[in-house]
Amino acid sequence: MDQDKTQAKVRVFSTTYCPYCFSLKEYLKEKKVTFEDIDVGINKEALEEMISRSGQMGVPVIEINGNIVIGFDREAINRLLKA
Repeated sequence: MDQDKTQAKVRVFSTTYCPYCFSLKEYLKEKKVTFEDIDVGINKEALEEMISRSGQMGVPVIEINGNIVIGFDREAINRLLKA
């Protein structure tokens, strides 16, 4: 396994009812990526942070080592995890 993947700081802004969020989190688990799951459906401060950082109100929004990815974009996620 790539050592960098386990050391990347990954935060997932999601909700419990979002199918794309669920798929994204399953994908990260399959890749053995440790991540912080932030439910913006119940955490209003995190929602405001997500909107201010990404300009988006929709989920999922992923932050990898300070870089924002909008939606479940496998190509961008994989690129940032390898960086």
